[in-house]
Amino acid sequence: MKTPSWFGSILVVLLLSLSSLSWAEPVNINTATQAELTTLSGIGEKKAQAIVLYRTEKGSFASIDELLNVKGIGPATLLKNEQRLSIGAISSAPASAE
Repeated sequence: MKTPSWFGSILVVLLLSLSSLSWAEPVNINTATQAELTTLSGIGEKKAQAIVLYRTEKGSFASIDELLNVKGIGPATLLKNEQRLSIGAISSAPASAE
């Protein structure tokens, strides 16, 4: 059976679409704005707002898994976004005493 001529084009478009998902810009959950957080899979305005509020009240996230402490964020959301989540560099240097 011969493959239709358009099949190759659709396959290329599909592969390019999928590859762009894995190359999406990482999101630093310690510095991201609410708008940047909504680029994550399963994170809408309310969950993004909850992440920013949690970060404001508790301080920087020490690990990606700490997101599970945010209301509305569960293991499935973490799993969907694990390749894009970052906490960046957390400074452990003590404040200078002047």
